[in-house]
Amino acid sequence: MDIIISNSSGVPLYEQIKEQIKAQIMSGDLKAGEALPSMRVLAKELRISIITTKRAYEDLERDGFIESVTGKGSFVKEINIEIARENVFYEIQEILESAVDKAVLGNVTCDELIDIIKVLYEEKER
Repeated sequence: MDIIISNSSGVPLYEQIKEQIKAQIMSGDLKAGEALPSMRVLAKELRISIITTKRAYEDLERDGFIESVTGKGSFVKEINIEIARENVFYEIQEILESAVDKAVLGNVTCDELIDIIKVLYEEKER
């Protein structure tokens, strides 16, 4: 499992970990039943607090991506891709709502906002 964190991104470390694990599950890189590193091991590998990894794992469990078994560890859960995609759409909608609010306040047209999104998307695809 590859996780890269950035102290300068402005995104909390636990959120970076959670989103990267979630992306690896959604892409199939992490399979159902696969064991995740223990919170302690992951914290040591990333050189961060165990509290940070605990928060990421708790959020992933709450969102239905992993399950933790006392004494055995945390494992990737079998997920319904449609439900997971719906969850992603909901998160995107919340973020875009905020962007639209700012666009309206700044007199940015819908076409200009769409152009911004297209450029950002194309940059991520590279």
